[in-house]
Amino acid sequence: MDNRFKYFITSNKMYMLIIALLIVLVFANGDLWLGIALSAMYGLLIYYSSKNRNFKKDEWKKFIEDFSLKLDGATRNTLANLPFPLAMVDFNGSILWYNRNLSDILDEKDILGTNINSISKNINLKHAISGKKSVFRDIVIDRRFYDVYVSVVDSQEYNENGDSDRIILLYFYDITTSHQILKDAVHDKYSIMLMEVDNFDDVMKATEEEQKPLFIAEMERTVNSYGQNLNAMLKKYSNSKYVLCVQNKYIDNEIEKKFEILDSVREISMGNKLAVTVSIGIGQGGETPMENEKFALSAKELALGRGGDQVVIKNGEQLQFFGGRTKEVEKRTRVRARVIAHALMDLIKDSSKVFIMGHVNADIDCLGSAVGLFSITHHMGKECYIIQDTINSSIKPMVEMLKMDPKYEDAFVDINKTFELLDENSLLILVDAHNKGYIQNIRIVELAKRVVIVDHHRKSKDFIAKAVLSYIEPYASSTSELVTEMLQYMVEKPPLTKMEAEALMAGIYVDTKNFYFKTGVRTFEAASFLRKFGADTLDIKKLFSDDFDTYLKRAEIIKAAVVENNIAICVCPPGYEDSVIAAQAADELLNITGIKASFVLVRIGEEILLSARSLGDINVQLIAESLGGGGHMTMAGVTFSGVTIEEAMEKLKEAIEKDRKEGDVNESNTTKGR
Repeated sequence: MDNRFKYFITSNKMYMLIIALLIVLVFANGDLWLGIALSAMYGLLIYYSSKNRNFKKDEWKKFIEDFSLKLDGATRNTLANLPFPLAMVDFNGSILWYNRNLSDILDEKDILGTNINSISKNINLKHAISGKKSVFRDIVIDRRFYDVYVSVVDSQEYNENGDSDRIILLYFYDITTSHQILKDAVHDKYSIMLMEVDNFDDVMKATEEEQKPLFIAEMERTVNSYGQNLNAMLKKYSNSKYVLCVQNKYIDNEIEKKFEILDSVREISMGNKLAVTVSIGIGQGGETPMENEKFALSAKELALGRGGDQVVIKNGEQLQFFGGRTKEVEKRTRVRARVIAHALMDLIKDSSKVFIMGHVNADIDCLGSAVGLFSITHHMGKECYIIQDTINSSIKPMVEMLKMDPKYEDAFVDINKTFELLDENSLLILVDAHNKGYIQNIRIVELAKRVVIVDHHRKSKDFIAKAVLSYIEPYASSTSELVTEMLQYMVEKPPLTKMEAEALMAGIYVDTKNFYFKTGVRTFEAASFLRKFGADTLDIKKLFSDDFDTYLKRAEIIKAAVVENNIAICVCPPGYEDSVIAAQAADELLNITGIKASFVLVRIGEEILLSARSLGDINVQLIAESLGGGGHMTMAGVTFSGVTIEEAMEKLKEAIEKDRKEGDVNESNTTKGR
């Protein structure tokens, strides 16, 4: 039968309805002959419709009779008496036949000859044919849930090519009731929520004495009201810490509202000069309340490690992040730096050798912090090495100058040499990186018995959990700043040379973009300390000055930028395969009036690198994380693999648009609260 005719026949219900209405109107207007003509057409459609239904019934019956001759008795009996909805499809997914039960759940919809994907996109026949799957669970059809069982049937006869005729039987088993019961059971389960005020002590210190009781009362009222809205059990176990036990269904509601409690707390204004923020960790999906409490604690630590003012949900191994759109608050006390410094000294003393390793494609902050720790370890008389497999153009001048010092002659080792030297009592210090996907060599981390992390990036979901000592402070401008502070507590008179001081200063200088971004009181204190050892910012500027060719390349990249909604996006032209120049171009774009964020893509070999920068109004870290990368609120990066530049660009634009919409929602909620 012609396809167009089939389409006409399957669409005749609509035509019949239209003609019936026309017939009524025509007879009402007294046009007898036109009414008779339309009635004849109406009768013809009824005839063809009836004939088509009979044709299909005969066709289905003939197909089953022919096919059943090729099946054994048990299979024929199954097909004849099966009470479940059933469909027969070929290996291409075309529906050859289906029973009345399936027709009923599809509301009599005609699906003969269509692809099985017209019923559900989640039925992947390739997996069924290969044997990877015999059941497709939770298939949704018209708001009901089904488990679809798959059976590949071979006939006993062979076609002209010598292959047996094979079809796939799909059995639809309705699990809507059990699915709803399980859903209700999950929703009624209890999660553990741990809430901590990020900067309680700093806020209290900055609040007038007579206003402190009012602030505390307002804080208590806000948290208690939140707990009541969730029907939660709430207990305060410290001045700034709370634990809540709440049902999952209320957590789901909070997810939809993007946890408005973050905005509510931030808006508290009762004489406090600093905005107050909270970090929340939620644990769910555990077998016991104790396991959920462990998940919640891990989630809260992750939220704090990412700068606070956010919610992290840990459901087994799955993590969800909400909030985190405000700048990190600088901690004014150095107590933690002193404690970490003393603990690190003890670990170094108890080690046979010390290895210092940073991230892939190391930058000057990574090198500077490694040099600072190498200096102090060497001074303590311990055998120490800096793992550096490749030396890129951004750190090559500094490495060459350091190697002029005899103590750095054998300081740099590659990965293979590290495997030879590493022993049971070795200590591995990771600098400027803490996540598995960004570290130079994860195998070395796995082999090392003791690992220390010193980093200033916001904590990512794939962080290295085996560290015996972790110093991750996202408020800091750079890892070099953290190391500089630690050196002052490790020995009374740090043995820094002018070159080592300049390596540390260079790390701060570059990561702050010449002391423009992310600088606090402690940043300038660290720079002042290094200045005492001869670090000269003018020498550092000369060290990182560009040649004329590099300057022109950067200008060409900037020229290719497209600006939309105050965001600049550009792709490095062919022949500009240099991640350093791409990052510099992203920095330079922020100097242009009206640009709040910049994104530069560059292809290097089989990978595409993205450098993201912002002035703080747009959180590029959240955008980078949604693409599989990470970094800071104002500086982040992503590595794409297995995609084209066009595909990477499309993913980037989708991530930017999603972040913009979420930002608009948060802004709307904040305005509404005010």
